[in-house]
Amino acid sequence: HVQLVESGGGSVQAGGSLRLSCAASYTGDPHCLAWFRQAPGKEREGVASTDSDGHQRYGDSALGRFTASRDSTTNTLYLQMTNLQPEDTGMYYCAARGGMYCPELSRGNAVLFDYWGQGTQVTVS
Repeated sequence: HVQLVESGGGSVQAGGSLRLSCAASYTGDPHCLAWFRQAPGKEREGVASTDSDGHQRYGDSALGRFTASRDSTTNTLYLQMTNLQPEDTGMYYCAARGGMYCPELSRGNAVLFDYWGQGTQVTVS
């Protein structure tokens, strides 16, 4: 059983920053953890992921502005977001799948993740 609880969303002005957290609880082998986001009427988009060894991958929209990190001692995944823009507005979800390594954050790969949190809203104006 895997439980994911996101926090840290909110409303910010363009150019601002937010830090999202995802508290992950699971038993057994390490899991791949990732952040996705979804704006109204749009497909769920991969933002960042971390393998169980900390290796990170980023979606195109996150490069240079967002940084993912993972505290393996507490199984917490973070997403530090800077220079936020209105197009970053959406619901941000934490996701997990079994296995040490994450798949690429290609379009449509959200289906490869087995577990999802409830999401935290980010609004940039």
